[in-house]
Amino acid sequence: MSSRFVGVAGLPRAGSTLLCQLLAEHPDIHCEGHSSPLCNSLLATRRLISDDPFMLSQLDVQFDTTYAHLKTAMQGFLHGWHAGCDKPVVIDKNRAWLHCIEFLLHLDPEAKLLVSIRELGQIYGSIETQHQKTILLDFIDHLADFDRFGRADQLFAKDKAIGAPLSSIQAVQDLPQAIKDRLYFVKFEDLVARPAETMERVFKWLEVPTHKIDPKKLTVRPHESDSHYRNKYLHRQQAKLSAPKHHDIPPRIQALIENACGWYYEWFYPDWKMRKS
Repeated sequence: MSSRFVGVAGLPRAGSTLLCQLLAEHPDIHCEGHSSPLCNSLLATRRLISDDPFMLSQLDVQFDTTYAHLKTAMQGFLHGWHAGCDKPVVIDKNRAWLHCIEFLLHLDPEAKLLVSIRELGQIYGSIETQHQKTILLDFIDHLADFDRFGRADQLFAKDKAIGAPLSSIQAVQDLPQAIKDRLYFVKFEDLVARPAETMERVFKWLEVPTHKIDPKKLTVRPHESDSHYRNKYLHRQQAKLSAPKHHDIPPRIQALIENACGWYYEWFYPDWKMRKS
């Protein structure tokens, strides 16, 4: 049985762990919940193959045949990773899937991607709040020595925790419509406020039967290593869904975020300023 492949990507602190927990409640969906090294492994294979002189020489001799061999092998690796799955849909979580969506669809044109998003100020606030709780530990990219404003600025840089996946989301606007149709954005706010209704829409998009989610009775599964992220990005699962505490963001930092990422608010939160006023 060949399971349909669905990736989970998106912004940090935007509910991807919760989304995976809710997806795993469906009897037709296999979802381990923690981040998978599959995407990284495929990208590493591409880099290795592209630098291998013998492989390049084979492409010189018979490009079409050798490229077809490479594609078949990578497809086998993609689907072989979850080969033991006996469910119709398999979920693979990795933030890099959105960045390499065209690569993924070249291997599997039927693949889909769920993308977790959240109001950006609250994403920053969640990270900063956790940093204050673990202030004796540095970030994996060494941001602890910055002040709050400087740290916010760094987090939104194009190669940092928020900025990198945010750039991938922004790049979606340049993709052909056929690729955009393979993406489904899940708002954290909807997932928390209306979990059953939101997941009903997700299940419909995934083309699996309707399944009722009980947000007060969830299965708690193993989570990924928080120490890898210096305990700045927690991945805890809870048996009962509850709304997180609202983070108070300094006005100067909130204004910086909204001014720098106006496109994001126009796209996903068009009524944001109206709600604030």
